Amino acid sequence: MATTNDARADFPAAPRWQGVNHLAMVTPDMDTTVRFYDGVLGMRLVATTMAGPMRHYFFEIAPGNTIAFFEVEGAATFAKPAGAPPTFPIQFDHLSFDVPDEHALEQLRKRLLAAGSDVTPVVDHGFIRSVYFTDPTGIALEASWWVVDATGRPTDFDDSSVFGDPHPVPAVSELREGRLEHVPTTRLV
Repeated sequence: MATTNDARADFPAAPRWQGVNHLAMVTPDMDTTVRFYDGVLGMRLVATTMAGPMRHYFFEIAPGNTIAFFEVEGAATFAKPAGAPPTFPIQFDHLSFDVPDEHALEQLRKRLLAAGSDVTPVVDHGFIRSVYFTDPTGIALEASWWVVDATGRPTDFDDSSVFGDPHPVPAVSELREGRLEHVPTTRLV
């Protein structure tokens, strides 16, 4: 629904996204990573390859959606709780995996505890409920289920159950009006 002054007015149609093909992460220890993601989380190992000198392994989250790891020997790791302010420069905070319902969330929590992993109690965020944990290298992880599925219905900016920021950024007001005044440009590094 582009209106006047919409920076996207001359853009081709947006792609029909199907999910995350793969999210590429780094691990210093692929064996431990396989044991955690397949063995503890139950994410099936679906592909392995070599990317130059590095192993590159893929674990299925859902059909067509994977998390992948590059093994970088000696890579630095760190632990930062999900959503907590960082004490060092970062671009990544945490990754949340989707589960179908609260029972699945509770079962995952029990599975993590049975494997000796630390995991939070279920946290109620209103529109999602989550548990938080880390992988063996300190990557902050979350598992969530949509209590109110914001992705499975038309956008309603007036619905405070999913749009609860009392002072949203200007782009949200523009989207509410059916336009974006400008979009950023990017450059390959």
